[in-house]
Amino acid sequence: MSRDTSSERDTSPEAERDTTRPGTSDTGGADTRQAAEGTVPDSGGGQSRADGSATSTTYDTHTTTATDEGPQPSPAGERQTTEGRVYTVTGADWDTFTDDLAADSDIGADERIVINMGPQHPSTHGVLRLVLELEGETVTQLRSVIGYLHTGIEKNIEARTWTQGTTFVTRMDYLSPLFNETAYCLAVEKLLGIEVPERAQAARVLLMELNRVASHLVYLATGGMELGSSTAMTFGFRERETVLHLLEELTGLRMNHAFVRPGGIARDLPAGFEKKVAEFLVEMRRRLPEYDTLLTGQPIWRNRLEGVGYLPLDGCLALGVTGPVLRSAGLAWDLRKIEPYCGYDSYEFDVPTATEADCFARYRLRVQEMRESLKLVEQATDRLAGLAGQPVMVADRKIAWPAQLSVGSDGLGNSLEHVRTIMGQSMESLIHHFKLVTEGFRVPPGQVYTSIESPRGELGVHLVSDGGTRPLRAHVRDPSFVNLQAMPAMSEGGLVADVIASVASLDPVMGGVDR
Repeated sequence: MSRDTSSERDTSPEAERDTTRPGTSDTGGADTRQAAEGTVPDSGGGQSRADGSATSTTYDTHTTTATDEGPQPSPAGERQTTEGRVYTVTGADWDTFTDDLAADSDIGADERIVINMGPQHPSTHGVLRLVLELEGETVTQLRSVIGYLHTGIEKNIEARTWTQGTTFVTRMDYLSPLFNETAYCLAVEKLLGIEVPERAQAARVLLMELNRVASHLVYLATGGMELGSSTAMTFGFRERETVLHLLEELTGLRMNHAFVRPGGIARDLPAGFEKKVAEFLVEMRRRLPEYDTLLTGQPIWRNRLEGVGYLPLDGCLALGVTGPVLRSAGLAWDLRKIEPYCGYDSYEFDVPTATEADCFARYRLRVQEMRESLKLVEQATDRLAGLAGQPVMVADRKIAWPAQLSVGSDGLGNSLEHVRTIMGQSMESLIHHFKLVTEGFRVPPGQVYTSIESPRGELGVHLVSDGGTRPLRAHVRDPSFVNLQAMPAMSEGGLVADVIASVASLDPVMGGVDR
C-alpha cells in the first residue's frame, strides 16, 4: 500500500517523537518510537508515484508483538527510501495509523492513500492485484493488474496437434474445464465441417451443466467465506464435492478432464452412471433451499450485497460484460438460447434475470441458474437413456481417435484386451493408429470463432488453420478477463470493504484471465 505526499517530512528524532501516539499498546510510546527509529522489522515494499515523491505503506499481518494479553499488532514504523517515505503498518493498527496521519501537520491537502490488494490476498480469487486509491474509506480509483498466473496456453496450443490442444485449454478456467474443452472442440469441428453424434452432444450437455453447478457452488463457498459466512463455505464445498465425485468416476479426474475430444467424447458413460446422476439430482434439490434459508433472507448477507457493485445495463454493454453480471442488469442474454449449440434449443429451461444490477441480484441469479441446470441434467440423462448403444465419436477414422479408451484393472491405461485388439488388426490399421496419435489429423485451412455460455459468461475460441496438423493461431475470449474491466465502474465511489463483494460477484478465475 502506498500513500503520496507533496511535501518532505522532518525525520529528526524530535519530530518523529511528536508524531507518534503513546498508549496504543502495553508498550506504549516506547514501541512506537522504536518503530520510528527503524528497529521494528520492515516486512514489505510499496508503491511510488512517477514523480518520485511517493511514500508507501505496507500491511504485514504476520508481524505481531507478544504481550500478557496475547499477540498484539506492531505499531506503524516508517523509513526513508529512494522512492520516498515508506510506512509499515501491521494488522489492526490501521486506525492508529490514519489518526496519526490526520494529526500530522506536515501532510499536504493532496495527501492520498494507495492500497495494493493482492496479488496474494484471500479475497482476490487467485493472483489478482487491485490497486486502490482511497480517501478515507472511499475508493476513488481502482485498477486491476493481471499477469501473475500467465501460462502461455494459447501459444502452447499452436505447437501441439488439434487433439492435444484439449489438454491445454482444460487448464485455463480451472473451475469450468469442461466448458473450455467443449468450446475448443466445437471450433475444431466447425473447421472440419463435422457434427458429432447425438449421444455425444447429450453427454456434453450433461457434463457442462454438472460443471456449471460445481462452479456456482464455488462462487457461493468462496464468496461466503470472503464476507464472513463460513457456513456458506462449508455448504458450497460439500455439494461441489459430490459433483466432483461424479466427474471423477466418468473421466478419471476431478479437474482438467480432457474428456471432450474433437469428434465426440473420450469414452461412453459407464454402467450405472445415470442412476448416480439421478441420486445427485434428488440430493441437490433437497439442499438448494437450504441456501435460501441460510443466505437469501439473512440480514447481514443482504446488507453486504444489496446496492453494492452496481453496474447498469448500459455499463455492461459498453464494457462487453456477459454472464450473470449482464443478466442481473435485466438482459436475458444466454448463448444457449441466443445461438444454440450441442442441441440446447431442444431442451426446456429458463434464463433467470433481475433488474437490481447489484451483488445480491447476481447471487440470486446463480442460485436460480443451478436449479435450471438441474433441469437440463435430468433431461440430458433421459435423452442418454434413449440413445443407449449409439456412438459417442464420429465414424470418420481419419479424425476419431482409434483407441476408444478402455481403462484396465489398474486404472492407469488401456486394458490388455483392448491392446490385443489394436495389435491384432491389420498392419495398415496399426500404421494409421501410429500416425494419427503422433502426427494428428489435418484440418482444412480457414478460421472460425465459436462461443458458448460458461458459468462466467461468453467463452469464445478463435482458431486459424493453414491446413496442417496444428493450429496456426489460437485465441480465447475468456469471460473473466472481460468482466474484470468492470471493476473500476463497480467499485469507485464505494467503500473499500465493498470491493471484496464486487470481486466475488464477478467470480473471476485467473487461470482464464492469464492464458
